[in-house]
Order: sequence, then structure tokens, then C-alpha cells
Amino acid sequence: MGIHGGDIYRNEVKLDFSVNVNPLGMPESVAAALHGAVERCGSYPDIKAEKLKKAVSESVGIPEEYLLFGNGVSELFMAVMHGIKPEKTVIPVPSFYGYEYAAKAAGGEIIYYVMKQENSFCPGADIDAVLTKDVQLLFLANPNNPVGNLLGRKTLLCLLQHCQEKGIYVVLDESFIEFCGERFSMLAEIEALDCLILIRTFTKIFSIPGVRLGYLICSNPKIRNKIATQLPEWNLSGFAQEAGCVCAGQREFIRETENYIKTERQLLEEGLKKKGFRVFPSCANFIMFYSDEDLYEKLLEKGILIRDCRNFRGLGQGFYRIAVKTRKENEILLDAIGHTRGGY
Repeated sequence: MGIHGGDIYRNEVKLDFSVNVNPLGMPESVAAALHGAVERCGSYPDIKAEKLKKAVSESVGIPEEYLLFGNGVSELFMAVMHGIKPEKTVIPVPSFYGYEYAAKAAGGEIIYYVMKQENSFCPGADIDAVLTKDVQLLFLANPNNPVGNLLGRKTLLCLLQHCQEKGIYVVLDESFIEFCGERFSMLAEIEALDCLILIRTFTKIFSIPGVRLGYLICSNPKIRNKIATQLPEWNLSGFAQEAGCVCAGQREFIRETENYIKTERQLLEEGLKKKGFRVFPSCANFIMFYSDEDLYEKLLEKGILIRDCRNFRGLGQGFYRIAVKTRKENEILLDAIGHTRGGY
């Protein structure tokens, strides 16, 4: 069991529920763009990624200069940490391990704020007590991974304004926001909050983890320039740039995905509840649930890989995350779990 899902290289896997990418797969137009990029492999990609920058700028409705691109969001997290060099970083847990990985690489103290199960693994009012003036950076995810929950807009805005007043930069990871709907994004606040560093990815919604492409939005030129200096030259391949340009125009595909995920997620949630599991409410393309028996190994024996969440800081044995996949795959999983549990 690794730190991340998707370890199909060291397991015999027929169905991978451990990686939460779009079950509808890669849009055909994106695949065509990747194939077309082969012909241009004899040339260096655009070091400024101007075509990609223009496409994303028009798609999300923000100035081009607010954008920075990375070889996946992991590179952006690392660039943020090395650019800002925070002496103290607050990371609410449980959450994505990549925040901790980047924070450790940059040095400085990490303060873990433990989100409580009785509060649905959301930050409570007591988080203000750790967000003091000697903290320089806060990581947040909306929706959060591995839980899949969204912070209320009012709650999130109050938290961001508190950080603005305290001079704390906030890295807000919206890697799964498209599965929930753009209305839940904090993009509209990017002008008003110069503490806000918004992170997004093409990986999840367009099912292209092998391409490696993420982007950052920040209206603060001073901070943005510090982060930019930590990014390598030519960090975006020609494949990533060509795919990203096409992805930026896929609004109908995103709407279709949001509706599909909502239907299939409900099927999985109801199926898991009927089998006696505790299911945590999710707005994303994955679900976290609790089981009092070891499901990971039993399902792996059947060729099904799920995410064992025990190595998420703030969780323990019995917590699992599954991706929302196609109807057929979701039914296979529910059936396999039913047999694993003795025919619930």
C-alpha cells in the first residue's frame, strides 16, 4: 500500500478504484491533440506557453498574467513552498499527502490541524487559534481529498478573509471542483484576496494523469513572481500544451461529467449504506467510507484496487476511498464487496 492510489504496476489489477479520474475518460478531441503533437516533437515547446495561457484565460475569465502552469499540481505545490519559504505552514488533516510532501521539502515548521469526524472532517471555528500572525501559509482543499466534502461558501470566505487580515497566504486546491460545479469555486474572489493562490488541474476532469498539467491562479504579482522563479524552463511538454488548449474549451464535457458523477455517486452511496458501511457525504468523483473489516486485501484478491486511507494523517484503519466509475464497474464493485462481506 503506497502513499498514493493507482499502484497498478505492483499489483494485478483488473479494476482500479483507487485513482479518482473522470470515468467518461479522455475526450476524443484531447486524444487527437495528443496524437497531433507527435509531429512537433522535433521542436522545443513554447517556453512561455502563450497559446495555452490564452485558452485557459478565456475559459475561466481571468487575466493571462494571473496564470502559472506546472508539470502537474505537484510541481506547483513545490514551487509555492520554495517561492514563499514559509517558516510555519498549517495543513488541515486528513487531506492530500502532496501538501505535506512539498512543505517538508521546503523546510520550516508544519502545524497539523486535525479535522474531527464529528464535524464531518471540516475545519471548525477553532482553526482560527492556529492561524496566528507567525503562520505564513495555509493549505486547503475544496472539495477535500479523501473525504470529498465541500466547505460552505460563507465558511470558506470567512476563513480566507481571516487569513488576509493576518497576512497568511492560502493555497486553495480546487483539483476536483469541476465535478461539483464552478459555482462552488473561489475564483470570483481572486481579485479581492491577494493572499489567495488557487490551484487546479487538467488531470482529474479530463482523465489525463499521464500528461501532467496543472495551473495556478494568483492576482498578487509579488508572490506570483516568487513562485514563477521556482519553476523550471520548458516545464510543459508539447503534449501537455496541445492537450491543455483543447481541454480549456470542453465546457459541455464538464457539464455532462457533473451530471453523470452525481447519478453514479448516488448509486454507490446507497449501495454501500445498504451493506452496512458508514458513508461520508461527498460532492466529488470519489467516496470515503468506513468498514470494520479489512476490505483492501480481500478486494485485491479479486483484482479490484481501492484506496486504503489508513496512511492519511488524521485517519486510521477501516477508512477507504473509492472512485466513482462507470455503471457497470460500480455494480461489479458493489457485488464484490457484498460477497466479501458474506452476502450482505
